[in-house]
Amino acid sequence: MPSTIFIDATPDLLNLWRQVHRETDQAVAINMVPVAPEQVPAILAGYDTCIIDATYFPKAQLQRCPNLRHIVFLGSGAASYIDLAAAKDLGIKVSTISGYGDTTVAEHAIGLMFAAARQTAKMDRSMRAGTWTPSQGMQLFGKTLGVVGLGGIGREMARLGRGIGMDVLAWNRTVVTDAPVPLVDLDELLQRADVVSLHLGLNDATRNFISRDRLARMKPGAIMINTARGAIVDQAALVEFLTSGHIRHAGIDVFEPEPPPTGDPLVVLENVTLSAHAGFFTPEATMVMLRRSIDLAAAGS
Repeated sequence: MPSTIFIDATPDLLNLWRQVHRETDQAVAINMVPVAPEQVPAILAGYDTCIIDATYFPKAQLQRCPNLRHIVFLGSGAASYIDLAAAKDLGIKVSTISGYGDTTVAEHAIGLMFAAARQTAKMDRSMRAGTWTPSQGMQLFGKTLGVVGLGGIGREMARLGRGIGMDVLAWNRTVVTDAPVPLVDLDELLQRADVVSLHLGLNDATRNFISRDRLARMKPGAIMINTARGAIVDQAALVEFLTSGHIRHAGIDVFEPEPPPTGDPLVVLENVTLSAHAGFFTPEATMVMLRRSIDLAAAGS
């Protein structure tokens, strides 16, 4: 029996998996059946390594999987799905994959920015309902883009923003010596930016990092784009600022939790453009990610 299982594969992922899995690779069991949380321990019985896309592992779940020694998370934001402290205490290694989709995610953030600026989703919904109501948009050329987090994705976002004629500023939590755009402090960025795009990893220091106070400092009428992690933003406060119009529009690809519950205000508001955590999801990026997951599983098992 293979020692590794891909516990939550989907047809799209399986198709790409088959293109990158080699005959010389170790065998990996593939589970295509949706797994309820209470079923996870039974499915993992007999495997010491699992590859996951969107399966949650809080502390209680990890404790119910005594044979599990290694989790390979398909992405970089494992903290959104796995209790990393509990995994460490239990001797379970967690491997993540970064850098595989920097351009893909930045392109998605740019797409959300355009859609938010021009109210594309709102008009789409209106026209499908039989109503013809042109909505006034925001021209992005000449506007200021504030990039919060200047890692690989943030750098790509800055490059693309400059390419469409935006004035790009950035802030980073640590010192950056080779920044491609001017660095400013966070308060200045929030006050000056017409569009704020978030590109931070989720950890204890960044949870609710974009707090109520920081949302209040944003330039009135600005747009917020989040393709990072939902928990980085105080979502209740974001709803309030969107409802009041202080924030003109939000383009959101990530939520806390995922998927968002029925009736989540962010799903109901008209001035929010949504996507289903798909910023990374192109064949090019996904194939790189899956290939790395195979190598990580083999190295760690």
